[in-house]
Amino acid sequence: MRSYTVNFLKMSTWLFLLVSWVTVVHSCKINKSLYGYKQAHVDHSLFIKSDASKFTTLIIYVDDIVLTGSSMHETAHIKQILHSHFHIKDLGLLKYFLGIEVAHLDARISLCQWKYYLDLLKDSGTTRSKPCSTPMDSALRLHQYSTKPLAYPLSYRRLVGRLLYLTTTRPDITFATQQLSQFMGNPTQMHLRAAMRVLHYLKHNPRKGLMFSRDSPIQILGFSDADWATCVDSRRFVTWYCFFLGNSLISWKTKKQNIVSRPSSEAEYRALASTT
Repeated sequence: MRSYTVNFLKMSTWLFLLVSWVTVVHSCKINKSLYGYKQAHVDHSLFIKSDASKFTTLIIYVDDIVLTGSSMHETAHIKQILHSHFHIKDLGLLKYFLGIEVAHLDARISLCQWKYYLDLLKDSGTTRSKPCSTPMDSALRLHQYSTKPLAYPLSYRRLVGRLLYLTTTRPDITFATQQLSQFMGNPTQMHLRAAMRVLHYLKHNPRKGLMFSRDSPIQILGFSDADWATCVDSRRFVTWYCFFLGNSLISWKTKKQNIVSRPSSEAEYRALASTT
């Protein structure tokens, strides 16, 4: 199965003219955005078309489309239809999309954000920093009023926001970014040092990412866990889970539980329920 990218060079102009003409001449109701495709509930930019013999998916971002499916003939047909209505540019196999680099190998497909991470290092001024082996200090417990507040909290918010996007291909920093994102309103010096440590950890192995095996079995396997009242301010437990499709990691999450659990077994059951 191959993935392709399509760039709409003149789509914006055509859509503007079309909408202007429809407004003047007649009002039309559009029942579906893409006829024949179903919009995914988890991601509204994902559209799926399937039947008993084949399936096709499209991921749309502004004027770019990632097109993939189980039938090369169906993929070529869709590109031909798009080209007949709009002047499109076929960029071939998917190699780079929204800061994510895609490498097609014989046995697997790998995803990483190497260039995105290099830009993050450069902007934060930590290009020559010393790497560390863990994203957070295991003995550190971040809380709201730990040290002196930052004079310019915008830099901390920007850094944490970019780290959150980096979790797209780096699930190993998900817990650290979840902890850091709790203090966006009033970050302190300690919070900033903890965020910088994540950058140092990423430098330890910057090319790490996700691997998707081409011959992986179609079997879903999930894991869940909960820590022991990590949040010092609220005393809430943190739920963590991940799902594998065969050998490939496809979904993961770290989130603070909504209520305070008294025994640890209750927190584990809540984590399991959230995972299910």
